Amino acid sequence: MHDPGAVGPRPASGPAGHPPQRLRGGVLGMADIAAATMANVGPAMSFFFGFAFLATTAGVASPLTIAAAGVAVALLGNTLAEFSRAHPSAGSFITFVGRTFGPVSAVTTALLAGLGYIIGMAAVIAISGGFVQITLHHYTGVDLPWIIWTLLLTGLSVVLMLRGVLVSTKWAGYFFGVEMLVLAVVSVAALAGHHGRLSADPFLPGHLAHGVRGLAAGFPLAVYLFIGWENSAALAEETENPRRNVGRAVFSSVAIMTVSYILFSYATVTGFDYDVARLGASRIPFIDVAHSTLGALAFLAYIGGLTSTLGVLIAGINSQARLIFNAGREGLLPSFFGYVHPTRRTPNNAIVTFAATSLLIIGGWGLGHVVGSGAMDPVVFFTESSSLGTILILVVYLASNIALPFYYRRYRPQEFRTVRHLVLPAIGALAILVPLYYLAKPGQPAPYSWFPYAALAALLGAVAYATVLVRRDPELADRVGSVVADAE
Repeated sequence: MHDPGAVGPRPASGPAGHPPQRLRGGVLGMADIAAATMANVGPAMSFFFGFAFLATTAGVASPLTIAAAGVAVALLGNTLAEFSRAHPSAGSFITFVGRTFGPVSAVTTALLAGLGYIIGMAAVIAISGGFVQITLHHYTGVDLPWIIWTLLLTGLSVVLMLRGVLVSTKWAGYFFGVEMLVLAVVSVAALAGHHGRLSADPFLPGHLAHGVRGLAAGFPLAVYLFIGWENSAALAEETENPRRNVGRAVFSSVAIMTVSYILFSYATVTGFDYDVARLGASRIPFIDVAHSTLGALAFLAYIGGLTSTLGVLIAGINSQARLIFNAGREGLLPSFFGYVHPTRRTPNNAIVTFAATSLLIIGGWGLGHVVGSGAMDPVVFFTESSSLGTILILVVYLASNIALPFYYRRYRPQEFRTVRHLVLPAIGALAILVPLYYLAKPGQPAPYSWFPYAALAALLGAVAYATVLVRRDPELADRVGSVVADAE
């Protein structure tokens, strides 16, 4: 059976009977989308605020947990690469699941992915201002509220994104280059300064806290470090030769991030002399290692953190807003989101709405803290908000892995390969179930205890909305995935 959306011209009309609006095609190369993907991962930001919890969970061998997470994310990358090779689309997971299982699944995925990414981006937006506050207070004693810096940085990032995808992607790449240089310099300096303490312990299973159980418990935290690895798929429409370059960008990004995180984690554990309790008590362990290793030059680590948050802001909103844009363009969400600027060809409405909604989530969450326990700490909010967003995103990952073999068997049976299209996505789906379980298991402290119920409510609400929408718009099935990235 032939997939009519995989090749051929774009459809004659969109949901309102007008030709669907297109983004500017072919302006990004493989290096551009790979850099944007890694900027979206935000290694400095993710590692600064995530590694302490990971280390206390997995123990001295936390680098081994990161290596396992890198393999799992590479399995997910196979799914994304194979879908993008067959059907490149700015809709990414929404298109892939929808083409396989129909319009109800497409609308449901659009809502879950949109909500999950917005909640996750709220964590990034908050920590951007929070890290500026931490840095300024440390070096100057000035303690302006973090929300001021958050609003300023978000506004500047949105203005940059509205100027065009090439400009904003280049800036995200520059910021990523700075943070990687800083992280590498600090890590190498830490290892050199502790050369007498170097050992293979962080890579030995015997040094995992509680053995395999510790590996499993730390696994979701390690997977979270890679969130953003899927960035390049949403940029497919603006990428030169997306069927080839999206997959290359995914695998190269995952490989580079895996090796880098192993280096950073090894340097951090070594910098704390393998004292996991002391490491876990640190607010930002890598910064403490930089202070103990570089002294006054530790400000470089702060610069790395600042550029990282800016890179994630730009790259994350850029790609994730395009999922919402494509859903609006195809009628899965209100057509308002499908608007494209007539000259810059940027999805302005989706970008602005994405950022504004994230800010509203921060405001609502903060109001809840004020009413309940006092002012909201952006570092604590980062952990809470990213955890809830990750649950929804992992559900989307899971659906995509389940969809891949069905898609190839139905639409491209002559290209179906058992290992690539069945075995690897099946292993990837099982790998996703591990962090899903640990994020949703009972007995967690509040607010984490109610996150699974919130995610379930979102899923049920999305299915109900999707069912009603599809009944009202029978033509929706024909529009799901109808705009192919490289179609003329």
